[in-house]
Order: sequence, then structure tokens, then C-alpha cells
Amino acid sequence: MGEEETDVRASVSPSRALGRHRAALTALERAEILEYPRVYFAGIGAKKVQSKEACGSDNHGYDDDRGDYVMRKGDHLAYRFEIIDELGKGSFGQVMRCYDHKTRRTVAVKVIRNKKRFHQQALVELKVLEHLRHKDQKDEHNLVKMEEYFYFRSHLCITFELLSINLYDFLKNNNFRGLSLGLIRRFAQQILVSLKFLRRQRVIHCDLKPENILLRQSNKSSIKMIDLGSSCFEDERVYTYIQSRFYRAPEVILGATYDCGIDMWSLACILAELYTGYPLFPGENEAEQIACFMEINGVPPRALLDKSERGKKYFDSSGEPKLVANSKGKKRTPNSKDLGALLRCTDRGFIDFLSRCLRWDVADRITPDAALRHPWIVGEEPARRTPSSPDTHRRSASSSPYSDQISRRSAAGAAAPARSSRTRENSSATTGLEEVKLIGRKMEPMSVRRSEKPPESFEVSSGGHHFVPHRPARHL
Repeated sequence: MGEEETDVRASVSPSRALGRHRAALTALERAEILEYPRVYFAGIGAKKVQSKEACGSDNHGYDDDRGDYVMRKGDHLAYRFEIIDELGKGSFGQVMRCYDHKTRRTVAVKVIRNKKRFHQQALVELKVLEHLRHKDQKDEHNLVKMEEYFYFRSHLCITFELLSINLYDFLKNNNFRGLSLGLIRRFAQQILVSLKFLRRQRVIHCDLKPENILLRQSNKSSIKMIDLGSSCFEDERVYTYIQSRFYRAPEVILGATYDCGIDMWSLACILAELYTGYPLFPGENEAEQIACFMEINGVPPRALLDKSERGKKYFDSSGEPKLVANSKGKKRTPNSKDLGALLRCTDRGFIDFLSRCLRWDVADRITPDAALRHPWIVGEEPARRTPSSPDTHRRSASSSPYSDQISRRSAAGAAAPARSSRTRENSSATTGLEEVKLIGRKMEPMSVRRSEKPPESFEVSSGGHHFVPHRPARHL
């Protein structure tokens, strides 16, 4: 049976649908339905919005005060998609789980708010998604796949493949206890494949965070990156206020020029949070974010401050930081913390990888391509250090125990060696899969929100890295 014949059998003409269900349709639907070539689903029996003839600011009654579409379970979108429930809600609008009666598959439909500025940004997202879909036709780069888009009742709607839970909710289901380094590395490898591809296409994600990394399936460790709603091409940057605060790169806060390197900063923040269950830089505001950065990295180089529009907000004329206490009276001191000690992690490879992502100067920050060759990513042990070598994770690239190995791998073309086991990590695929399955048994519906209040305390695991006394509020 051909695709066209299948479509016809799954649908009826609008005149036939109107004849059968006139009484169940609203007055506006009786006229609206005739604009569609085929009707697959009409939400018969759903509690429909009683639309008004006059359009007004509420779009015939279909929109709420924010301009969001008023969702009714069991009703239709475009006489084809059956609304099942809401997957998430954000500043852009809503994401709904829907059953596509044409393809007979469950999908995610992003319904953009009926406001001009959100519609304009969604058009940029569409441009990026179309470009990436064309360049990744074999679906090899772990990016969510856009299927199609359409307009319905003045709302731009974009359909995507339906994925599983996001990594924030994955952590939440694990009571915010961190994950094993083996599973974190598996996630990191896949995210880097996405970031390498985006960099090649000169696309900046601009909002990389745990909520925007989703498992493909609840019982598998394969993931995909979602939500390119804030993304842009490097040569078409529009916004200066981007990225969620806990994952925001310093050049964004300081008002310097940014590029794909901001996504590598976000990646390090995500991986550290997956390890501890707690944000690496939990600043109450941007001033404290900068203070958090300085605790580990020291004061930023003067060259960065000189080319930053907002540098004077956080630093005086001599480049010294304006240290301000937070709401709890805590004042953070530059160079007062070691990254490994902060994470309570003894894996030098992991710490070295993170530190290379967390450089002040984006020119010194590791790129996705180089990161995929990093010994920790490929499972290679660090070079053995001499007894006289200082044991510190804050070191220059040239003094890192991995530096020579990274150089050799870059020159040799980076053939991945066999992975070896290390403390608190089993790098076998089976272990990572079992960890996902174990946490997946407590799986909750996917959400893109952080409105719930996190738990106030955490158990200390036998592994020793789940040490956080409380989590900060997630209103970013």
C-alpha cells in the first residue's frame, strides 16, 4: 500500500467530517475545517475552547494572557494531531505530546506563543533547524530531528521526534546523587559529537544545560541535544543575554564577543553537575557567577576585561574584582578553591578535561574536535607523574599530565585506545546501561521546567562525591 493511499484511508474530506460531526464542532471550526485538504482527527468529545467570533487580544479565545495557546487534552491541532498532554512550558510557549493520526506516531509539538518577538525568534530557530536537517540527513550527530512545521490559529507549530527524560530530571530521579564517571563520559562523547557538528556549521546552541539533553529512550544511555530556540549562526548573533545563568560563559556575562566556545563552557558545567548532582557555579546573580569563576580560575586576564562592555560592572579600573557578599553574607575569594577538591574527585583526567573547557579566554578553551581526542574522553590513563610533581588541578596546558598525550593524539589522528578501569568508574557499556535502567525505573514525564523546589538535603554515598548540603533555586 502506497503512502498516499495510507494517508487517504486514515483521513476524510473536510466536507464529510463536517457532515458527520457538525454538532460536535464549534461555530468557528465549522468554517475552519473547510480550509484543510484532509481531516485526520477533529477532537470529537474533547472539552473544546468555546471560541468567540471577534478576534480581540485573546485570538478568538484560543490564547491566554501570555499569548500561549489554550491547550485542551483530547482536542486537535490542525485536524491531525491529538493533544495528549503538556511536556513542558517556557518563555517561548509550550511543548505538547501529541499523536499524529496521519503518520500514526507520537510526536512532540512545540507551539510558539502568539507574540511578535517570539515568532521572530522561532523563525530563526526554524532556519537553523532546516539547515542542520539538510546537513545531517543520516541523523548521525545526536541532534533532535525536526519533522515539519505549520501554522494553526496564528501559532507557529514545529513537530519533533519524541524523546525521553532530560538529564536534569534524570538526576532528580536519582535523588540528585551524582552519576558514575563511566556514564558521564558516555554522555560527554555524544554531546561533543553534536558540538563538533554545530561548530562545523558555525551554529551556537546558546542554551546548553541538563534540561536540553534528553535520553532517546528511558532504558538506554543514548542521548540527543534539543531546543535550538536560542541558537544562532556565528555571523548572525542578535542577542547578548543568552544561556541559563548556571551555565553562562564569562564572555557572555562580561559583554564580550562570543562564539561556539560558550557551549564548551556550558558542557563542563553540565558534566560537573552530573558528577556531584549540584551546579558547579550556583551564583545568585551574574556578579556572584563571576565570583564563583574566580574562586577556581583566579582573576580574568586584563585583555578580556578590556574588550568587555560590562567589565567595569564587576572590576575596577586596575582590573581588581569588586567583591560583594551574597544574600547569605558570603564573599567569595579568587583562587581559593581547587576544582578537584571542590568536586571531591580524584580522577585527574576528568578534572583536566573540565579545566580545559573552563578557560577564561575562549582562544585557550578546548574545541569539540580536540575534546574528542582528550585522553579522558577516549579512556586513556594520564602519563605517570614524577614524585616531585605538584599535585594540583589548576595548571597550564603545558604542565598538565595529559598535554603530551593530547599532542601525540592530535598528530597521530586520534585512534581510540582500549579503555581501562579506574576508581569509582567502570567504563563498560553494560555498567552505564544498567545505571540508566536503574534510574529509569523511577522515571517521571519529561519536563523542560525547573519550577519545583529541590530537596533540602542529600545522602552522602559510599562513592564520596555526593556531598552537597542543599541545592540552589533553579529560577534562571
